[in-house]
Amino acid sequence: MGDATIDRRDDAALAARIVAGADADAEADLCRRLLPRIRAYGLRHLREDAAASDLAQHVVVIVLEALRENRVADLADLPAFVMGTCRNTVFEWRRTERRRGALLEKFGASFAAAVEPASVLSLDRERLAHCLGELASRERAIVALTYFGERDPAELAEELAMTLGSVRVARHRALARLHECMTRGETREGAPS
Repeated sequence: MGDATIDRRDDAALAARIVAGADADAEADLCRRLLPRIRAYGLRHLREDAAASDLAQHVVVIVLEALRENRVADLADLPAFVMGTCRNTVFEWRRTERRRGALLEKFGASFAAAVEPASVLSLDRERLAHCLGELASRERAIVALTYFGERDPAELAEELAMTLGSVRVARHRALARLHECMTRGETREGAPS
């Protein structure tokens, strides 16, 4: 009997415990088993560490919700359900990214002109552009849609096919990275070094 068969049985046993009722230990064990597999899939298909982490978090939440609600038809084939969820999520994220790119290309110039308030004229635009460029594409989209598109987290979750929690975590990470990048190279008083 191969390792894959043992893994599949272990996954199914944990899934059965989750379906049977609130079993936090089984959920934690299943998450520990699934996260590395999903991250590996994400790295292979999304090629960004942050995106792979987002995918892992997103898919694990979907799988746990499906198990809690007994919506997984065959627990013995849980790996297929997980990989199908990964494929569907990546497909939807790419489709959303293409749609967003087309919208930015079509309306980008007028959009940029519309957001030129006097309060941002002193902003170091080159540094901001550089820092935005350091973000993963998904994080960049979340920041742009939040602050320029004026979307709330629930709208972003629906538009980006993410959970509300995933949107909030991704936005928090993106803003922390932006802040760190924008303040890099400054002295304690805030003056450029």
